[in-house]
Amino acid sequence: MKKKRSSNADKLKDVTRQEYRIDYSKSRPNRFLKMTTEQPLVVMVDEDVARVFLTPESVNHALRALITAMPKTTPKRLNK
Repeated sequence: MKKKRSSNADKLKDVTRQEYRIDYSKSRPNRFLKMTTEQPLVVMVDEDVARVFLTPESVNHALRALITAMPKTTPKRLNK
């Protein structure tokens, strides 16, 4: 024979559910999403390199000069 639930248990269950209901009409877009996509990539450099390049602009300038000096080669494909 199945046991019937008491009416007090049903009332408590409804109260708990109401506590966790979310009103999505008041929701807003995530204001922090833009920050995660706009922040620059952070790279750690050794201390001796940091003593030479004091600003991010100087690092970028040196890296761009290195990129232009590199030979233009196409990547080799591996044949299996």
